[in-house]
Amino acid sequence: MTLLALAVSGRGLVDPREPVVRADDEALLRGRAAFETLRVYGGKPFRLETHVDRLEASAESIGLPPVERREVEELAAVVLPGANNSDTVLRLVWTAGPAEGPPTGLALLSPVPEWIEEIRPRGARAVSLLGVRAVVPWLLPGVKSTSYAVNLAAEAEAKRRNADEAIFVDPDDYVLEGTVTNVWWRSDETLFTPALDLGILAGVTRATLFELAPSCGYDVKEGAYLLDDVLRADEAFTSSSVREVMPLAEIDGVALGRGPAADALQQALRKLAAAS
Repeated sequence: MTLLALAVSGRGLVDPREPVVRADDEALLRGRAAFETLRVYGGKPFRLETHVDRLEASAESIGLPPVERREVEELAAVVLPGANNSDTVLRLVWTAGPAEGPPTGLALLSPVPEWIEEIRPRGARAVSLLGVRAVVPWLLPGVKSTSYAVNLAAEAEAKRRNADEAIFVDPDDYVLEGTVTNVWWRSDETLFTPALDLGILAGVTRATLFELAPSCGYDVKEGAYLLDDVLRADEAFTSSSVREVMPLAEIDGVALGRGPAADALQQALRKLAAAS
């Protein structure tokens, strides 16, 4: 990750090359930290308050000290001038801190990865990988934790299979979510997406698409759906704050149709972001 700007609680703006986390911070030792990643459009973060809400919820689930909301928002404000009124990525992190010390908040600003727009015209290639339903508290359902080793391993496996994305399915072949995305598909005029009670992340962009779908001419249904339902759909796509609405060209080598919903929702999302 190339950093454009970095701010740390108690220190403000710092050189991105400086060390900022203590060696005994549990974020480093045990992965006990929460984070949020969001798009910055023209220098303005999209739905920052909603992301901070989710950061607070994740921190509480992990058992971290409560997020200092004002502090996190101030850190974000410190790094945002580094965007130079362009589209960037803002990441907010809240660590457990050392045993005897306070938690640490960080705000990191980085460029939008170039590969996202490079593959958007053709759509992403995905593979399905075995996952588990995080439906009990100790599996941290819906939590964005920096303990991301499983997700990274899944992404590495997807790349090994010449794919751009990995989609988790449970042992019964029910679709869950992508490594960093929510999954959608369309049949006729209805959009389908896995329900949150399957233990998936309540994506901010996912919620935004629920708002935008009616104006684009689509109903939305959520529930428990098999991978075969996606493969038979008229089109499929994923959603996330950074990748936005990404069409899926294939899953497990099965070609998927390119339809109008993903493009319409992408345009509506960009329009909403520009007006925010």
